[in-house]
Amino acid sequence: MANARAHVFVNGQVQGVFFRQSTREKAQISHVTGWVRNLPDGRVEAVFEGEEGDVKELVDFCRKGPMGAVITNVDVAFERFTGEFRNFKVTY
Repeated sequence: MANARAHVFVNGQVQGVFFRQSTREKAQISHVTGWVRNLPDGRVEAVFEGEEGDVKELVDFCRKGPMGAVITNVDVAFERFTGEFRNFKVTY
């Protein structure tokens, strides 16, 4: 399967509901690399790299979020795979 990269911005009630930690856990299970962070405007931003199907699963997770999250919009840009990441981390 082909490699893929997705750059995601998630709007809604996404901070204070363990969104970043839940995303990291799902990424690690799926062997997806990249990062996730909170933005000052209340959104969550993430970059996912890995096998196309696994990346799409993480994007789908962002559309639902963990329990307690209320997602109002998800912007996704599929970009050129770079292979720049070794793991998946929460950034601050």
